[in-house]
Amino acid sequence: MSVTTKDAPVLTPRPSGGVMQSVRDSLVVAKRNLIRMTRIPEMVIFGLIQPIMFVVLFTYVFGGSISIGGSTDPQLYKEFLMAGIFAQTVTFATAGAGAGIADDMHKGLIDRFRSLPMARGAVLTGRTLADLVQTTLTLVVLAGVALIVGWRTHENIGKVLCGFLLLLLLGYAFSWIGALIGLSVRTPEAATSGGLIWLFPLTFISNAFVPVTGMPTFLQHVAEWNPFSATVAGARELFGNTMPGVPKSVTGAWPMEHPIIASVIWSVLIIVVFRSLAVRKYRSATV
Repeated sequence: MSVTTKDAPVLTPRPSGGVMQSVRDSLVVAKRNLIRMTRIPEMVIFGLIQPIMFVVLFTYVFGGSISIGGSTDPQLYKEFLMAGIFAQTVTFATAGAGAGIADDMHKGLIDRFRSLPMARGAVLTGRTLADLVQTTLTLVVLAGVALIVGWRTHENIGKVLCGFLLLLLLGYAFSWIGALIGLSVRTPEAATSGGLIWLFPLTFISNAFVPVTGMPTFLQHVAEWNPFSATVAGARELFGNTMPGVPKSVTGAWPMEHPIIASVIWSVLIIVVFRSLAVRKYRSATV
């Protein structure tokens, strides 16, 4: 028995078990999703429009109004802002991941995959890997737009690339949250709403768009222990975009004092927890 769709390669059943089988099955599912994306280019185009709008609006609307380290120089705000926009972009891909899995559930494709002797979790791993590729392409385009509007880095290329890898690791971690949401709802529309509603407070109660020094004390603690904030601070450090006059931490929070290490720990923890929950849900989910 085999399963195929009009835009997917054939999945041939094999005896279950083994790391290599899990890798092969995951790559086949990832290929299937990437082929689907190329045949629906508006998915990629619309995914680019929103972050580009955020870059332009925040840069030119708020750029001269927000004080960074006591200065309202628009160039300082551009360098402060971009790590936050990049992080927001990779995490907002969560909604797309959840909607894609919910759509496959709604069409019965997930049930067909589960009827095959595929490696456990391969369908979800393949989906998240495909989303990671799409997020990477989006990030490349967004970085180009950021350079056009005046963003600059002040570290060597190795550190800059590590900054983008840190962002992509967070995006991949959050895609597993999206996978769990997609398996837990009945329609793609519900998955999109469920994937976005919690992201807005997560991204705005952080150091992404403004320094946390102006927040109420209790929100400062929330923002500085926010995994999103750790990634933003880590990326800024690797890009050389740390601002003079802006302290690493207002509350003395460990993640803000060691943002790169904290970001990796947060991302790995999210992957371990939510991958386990998503795979368990996948085994029992029904339309």
